Amino acid sequence: MLMTIALAAVPARAADRLILAFGDSLTAGYGLAPAQAFPNRLEAALRASGVPARVYNAGVSGDTTAAGRARLAWVLRGLKAKPDLAIIELGANDMLRGIQPAQTRANLDAVVGDLRRRGIPVLIAGMRAAPNMGRPYAAAFEPIFPALARKYRAPLYPFFLDGVAGNRALLQGDGMHPNPRGVAIVVRRILPAVRAALPR
Repeated sequence: MLMTIALAAVPARAADRLILAFGDSLTAGYGLAPAQAFPNRLEAALRASGVPARVYNAGVSGDTTAAGRARLAWVLRGLKAKPDLAIIELGANDMLRGIQPAQTRANLDAVVGDLRRRGIPVLIAGMRAAPNMGRPYAAAFEPIFPALARKYRAPLYPFFLDGVAGNRALLQGDGMHPNPRGVAIVVRRILPAVRAALPR
C-alpha cells in the first residue's frame, strides 16, 4: 500500500468537539478525494445529527499497529489540543502481512493505554481476518479488539467494514478499500457508536 498521510487541517469553531481518527488507509481515504474520506464524511454526519465536531484525519495508508504506535505522540503534539475522543482503526495491515497477533495486541495495547493515560476517551474499531488467513490466525487475531475494550473499559465498534467487506459494489477495484458508497455505509453504521462514545 502507498505510504501516504492525510492530516486534514480544518479550522476549529469554539464549540466543536475534536475527534482524532487514528488509523490506516481505511481512515486516510486511500483512492478517494479528501472530501470522500471517512473522517470528512463522519464530520459531516455528526454535524447533520446536531453534534458540532471536527474530525482530524490522522490516517496513514499502509500503517501497521507498530507504525501507529511509533507516531502517536507526534500526532498528538501536532493537534495542539486534547481530543474529546480518539477512534482507533488499526490492525488490518498486520493481518494482511501475517504479523503475529500477539505483536498486534501489544502495539494496540500501547496505543490505547497511552491515550487513556492522557485522559483521552477511546473508541476501538475492530477488524476481522480475511478468510485466506485461516481459522487459527482468525481465532488469535479477532479477539484482540474486544479484549482491549474490556481491559480499558472502552467502547468497541466490532468491525469497521461491517456491511461493506465482501460487497464488490461498495469497494474499489482492489476489493479491499471502500468506494464512496462504501464509506457512506461505514459512517452511517458507526455514527451511533461515535455519538455514544463522546463525553457528555
